[in-house]
Amino acid sequence: MPSELAARELAALMVDGRILEVCCIAPEREHRPTIVLLHEALGSLSLWKDFPERLAQRTGCGVLAYSRYGHGKSECLKEKRSIGYIHYEGEVVLPELLDKFGIHDPVLLGHSDGGSIALIYAGRYQNRVSGLVLEAPHVFVEDATVRGVVQTGLNYQADLRQKLSRHHQDPDAIFRAWHDLWIDPQFRHWSIESYLPAISCSALLIQGEHDGYGTMAQLQMIQARVPQAEICVLPDCGHSPHREQTETVLSRVAGFITGLQQAQHGCSVDLPWPARAMMGRKRQPSEIHLGKLNTK
Repeated sequence: MPSELAARELAALMVDGRILEVCCIAPEREHRPTIVLLHEALGSLSLWKDFPERLAQRTGCGVLAYSRYGHGKSECLKEKRSIGYIHYEGEVVLPELLDKFGIHDPVLLGHSDGGSIALIYAGRYQNRVSGLVLEAPHVFVEDATVRGVVQTGLNYQADLRQKLSRHHQDPDAIFRAWHDLWIDPQFRHWSIESYLPAISCSALLIQGEHDGYGTMAQLQMIQARVPQAEICVLPDCGHSPHREQTETVLSRVAGFITGLQQAQHGCSVDLPWPARAMMGRKRQPSEIHLGKLNTK
């Protein structure tokens, strides 16, 4: 029988000279990797809602989530974002956060910009990560992404600002930081492609079929350069699979974790009930699994 959702522990922690809000959920099983959640560009700890608890229950893993500087209840943004801020998050801030918690070889689950941060970390510290789960990651700047950002900017005052105000201390600052960076002509040349060949861990790449902020070209580039990358495209889904198709994403992540554990420990590894169930499940009809794509 499934257990109750685990309780989260909240903390405020100084990382890279900034106070960040953090939540931790203890693992339900020994020898489980910790899953670290990296939110999207306008995201925060609270915007994950109960996904961290459900993820912990489904996988048996511990979960760590936090709001980056400027987001949620973390310290408010005080300066303009630089073009290299995503690199800085992956190369400096995330490693320091993991060190403070004594987390080794995590599974990084990143959404959108959070997926980019996960790729940067895995490329820079390839021996310090067990696996990657990436939802709609950005590797380079596409016209589709810029169009999506511009359209969102047009709708900001109409309804998005009110929504963001429920999750950020300064929604205007965080929105302008995201919007202005992505439409900056100098940002058009931004790319993290150079990090990809060094990534040696397995990766699960998830994308909504109707993502308005990126195309399959992002995932195809990752798969072409990361040997153990698997692509999953979800029909009738947009930019946020974990919110739009939560159960499918939880099932896919549980199966991914099971595969990592089997590869590391063999078939005798102690799996929580949901992951054991994943081993014999049939693929859901709402799920398109593309496997290896021909990118030529």
